[in-house]
Amino acid sequence: MKLGLSKKNSNYVDKSRNVISGDSKFAIVEGYKIARTNLVFSLAASESKIVVVTSWSKGEGKSTATANLAISFSKMGKKVLLIDCDLRRPNIHNLLKLQNNAGLSEILGRFKTYNEVINRDVLPCLDVLTAGSIPPNPSELLASAQFESLMADLNENYEYVIIDTPPIGIVTDSLILKDYISGYVVVVREKVTTHGDIEKTLQNITLADSKVLGFLKVGCTLTEKKYAKGKYGYYKYY
Repeated sequence: MKLGLSKKNSNYVDKSRNVISGDSKFAIVEGYKIARTNLVFSLAASESKIVVVTSWSKGEGKSTATANLAISFSKMGKKVLLIDCDLRRPNIHNLLKLQNNAGLSEILGRFKTYNEVINRDVLPCLDVLTAGSIPPNPSELLASAQFESLMADLNENYEYVIIDTPPIGIVTDSLILKDYISGYVVVVREKVTTHGDIEKTLQNITLADSKVLGFLKVGCTLTEKKYAKGKYGYYKYY
C-alpha cells in the first residue's frame, strides 16, 4: 500500500527522489544495468540467487543503491523480491513510499505470516518485504530457525532476492546471513568511503567465509566516465 507523506514540515526530505524511474538520467539507469549484468553472470553458477547489499558505514547510499538494483533486476521481467533486513534503521519503505506497520520482524516473531505483510507488485515483477517494527533483538531474529526457513522458501519462489542490510562497520547483522546467500555487493561512495574502509569490509567478509560479488560505486559526477579493472572484474562508473 502506498503511504501519502506530508511535506508540510520544513525538515521533510523526500527520500524517494533518488530511486530510478522513467525520469531518471540515462547514465544512472545504464550504470545499474551494468551492475545488474555483472551480477547475473556472477550468480549464474550459484544455487542461491539471494544477494546481500551492504557498506562499511552509514550515509553511503546503501539503501538507495539496493532499491535501484532490485528495480533494475525487475525490469528484466524476472520475479524479484526486495527485503529490508535492516531491523535497526529501516529505510526501504521510505524510499518506495510503503507502509511499514508490519514486515520481516513480525514474520520472524511469528506474529504475522509472509502473505499478510508482503507488498506485491510494487512495480511490475517486484515484491517488497519491509522491515516492520524495530525489535529489541535483531541479531537473534536473523540467526533464528524461522529466518532460515523463510530464506529457503524465498529462494524457491523468487528468481532473485535482493537484501538491504546494516553497514558491516557498525553491526554484524549482515554477516549473519552468509549461509543463505551467494555473496555480498558492497556499496562505496565517491569521496566518502576510504581505501581503509574497503579493506576492512573485505577482511570481515573473508573472515566470515563468504565472498564479495562486486562493488557498486555511487555518488560519482555524471560528467565522469571511467573504466577500472580490479580483483572482482570490470566496472564502468559515471
